[in-house]
Amino acid sequence: MFSLDTILLVCFYILIPAIIIYCCYRFPFINKIGPVLLCYIAGITIGNIGILHDSAKTIQDIGSNISIVLGIPLLLFTINVKTWFKLAGKALLSFTLGSVAVIIVVFIGYIIFNHSIPGAWKIAGMLIGVYTGGTPNLAAIKEALQVDSTTFVIVHTYDTVFSMLYIIFLVSIAQRIFLKFLPAFSAVNDEEKNAKTDEDIKLYGDIFTINVFPKLIIALFLSLLAVAISFSISLVFPQQYQTMIVILALTTVAILFSLNPYVHNLKRTFQFGMYLIYIFCTIVGSMVNVDNLIHINIYLLMYVFIAIFGSLLLHGLFCKIFSIDTDTYIITSVAGICSPPFVPVVADALHNKYIILSGITTGVIGYAIGNYLGITLGYVLSTL
Repeated sequence: MFSLDTILLVCFYILIPAIIIYCCYRFPFINKIGPVLLCYIAGITIGNIGILHDSAKTIQDIGSNISIVLGIPLLLFTINVKTWFKLAGKALLSFTLGSVAVIIVVFIGYIIFNHSIPGAWKIAGMLIGVYTGGTPNLAAIKEALQVDSTTFVIVHTYDTVFSMLYIIFLVSIAQRIFLKFLPAFSAVNDEEKNAKTDEDIKLYGDIFTINVFPKLIIALFLSLLAVAISFSISLVFPQQYQTMIVILALTTVAILFSLNPYVHNLKRTFQFGMYLIYIFCTIVGSMVNVDNLIHINIYLLMYVFIAIFGSLLLHGLFCKIFSIDTDTYIITSVAGICSPPFVPVVADALHNKYIILSGITTGVIGYAIGNYLGITLGYVLSTL
């Protein structure tokens, strides 16, 4: 039996995004803040007022996984694959530049903190892995480089906090700032030009009508089917690769489904997918524990901060040189720094669903190369 605390927490995660969407729907000034940022704020608040029970971590892990794997296919059902192929080359170039930026900044950080952080080369290896790939790479490199558990927990904590600040920056004011230096995203076709209207908060208003809701049930079934197929495929591979394989297979299966005109034209699947992403944001926000920052290792703190925001700035400079547009720059940065699950979150804030596939695809590449880069360059730095 589920305890009352568990049921209430699950209801909070499910209902708070709905309440936030309703408020954004009714009040334009609230909508200017955006559902993503409001969900993060709600999550951080509930996670740090001392009411979460001992089983909350299990609920958070399960809930975040379910919401993201069901949300990604629903978002991708609406994607025009032909449009994406016209954007793919630019996205891959931007992601490559972002990975190079991470390596350069982490190397500079290693030179600065080498004598202040014991085993700094191991930290450098983990940071390169996690900011070109994701958390699975961080854990894998921790084992490969034999990083002690205390150091790993501290790095992971700082990474979580600064990654949250990084996401909040990107979903709030980053686009307006970077548009002053980088080109705007250019529409490829008429469908893409109308993308903003497709994502308007007002479109949530007819979700429960007889013309829309039954089709969303069908879309949810198809999303569940895509998840089942993807997990089945991942079981063929070693456990350390399964997260990467699930994301890769899920993206591929969802794209194949989207090629069917009936699936592609199902109404409000994008809104349904974003609702699940808002649940994900609320859960992730509640996992941030500010108490962990009381005993600060200032050098590790500065190293992680420089790795995230230094690579963001250097990546932007590279994109300026290569004339890469603002949205592509931001989404490929997210794909590396925070991994594919956060791509839809930022794409929604940018009002550009056509960069979701680019972000997820490059993020999966990051999963694949993160371990190689982190372990190899970690050992190279150890020789210095």
